[in-house]
Amino acid sequence: MGRRKSGEAVSGWVCLDKPYDLTSTQAVGRVRRLFNAQKAGHAGTLDPLATGILPIALGEATKTVSFMMDAGKTYRFTIAWGRTTTTLDREGETSAASDVRPTRAQIEAALPAFIGEIDQVPPVFSAIKVDGERAYDLARAGEAVELASRRVVIHDARVTGAPDADHVEIEIDCGKGVYVRALVRDLAERLGACGHVSALRRTRVGPFTEARAITLENLEDLGHKAGLLEALLPVETALDDIPELAVTAEDAFRLKQGRPIVLVPRQVDDLRSRLTAGTRTVSVLAGGSLVALCEMRMGRLEPARVFHL
Repeated sequence: MGRRKSGEAVSGWVCLDKPYDLTSTQAVGRVRRLFNAQKAGHAGTLDPLATGILPIALGEATKTVSFMMDAGKTYRFTIAWGRTTTTLDREGETSAASDVRPTRAQIEAALPAFIGEIDQVPPVFSAIKVDGERAYDLARAGEAVELASRRVVIHDARVTGAPDADHVEIEIDCGKGVYVRALVRDLAERLGACGHVSALRRTRVGPFTEARAITLENLEDLGHKAGLLEALLPVETALDDIPELAVTAEDAFRLKQGRPIVLVPRQVDDLRSRLTAGTRTVSVLAGGSLVALCEMRMGRLEPARVFHL
């Protein structure tokens, strides 16, 4: 007999409002312990110095994490002009200084160059691996680190505030892999200025928004009141963009056994009309409960991930 997993078989998503100075891994660990969950993971790392949306998957929801990795994100951040730092944020040592203070109009005129598909070199202080080592570990050891540029997408960028000459507040909508610190580095260089990120907050990851977020403090308070499940979002929350199909209990049983089911022509036509170009993934439910994620091929649904909820 296999060893029984420790913890409870709790499944769902927590839209955590991650606090400042806490790593994503630490946040996942604290949420997992609160729920006493058997499994936990997160969708999209958030720097310790950043706050905001960190979607945490528990139990069967971990099977849907991969669908969140490509989800659109929104960041709100503040640039402090006057100095560039080694880490490109307020924690680093000053590496360059300047008296240049770009105006709001100059910043707004420069931002369009960073909208769309752009090449971006990640910050040296990042978790990217170089010859098996984390770039930030090499940088802290004083070694020279060269990272290749990556193709990323920024859908929109806008100035949301300029409280004084030394600071500007910007919000961006972007795809995966965008580094805000790298964007600030490149924007400052384009403006002939020195600047770094003084505050950073993620306000959205796909369907996970600030309106659905909960803090660790509130989660702990719910735990004391035995109301933790109130903060748990359904497993299928991460599958908002995937078309759903309701099936019979008999078909659900077949899928859970790993066997495909045959669709009638009407179902095929309906799903094809709702699938986005280049995708074949369908979310299958029975009795309102998620059964499986399937791939549609030749008029059949073949189970790719089966859920036990």
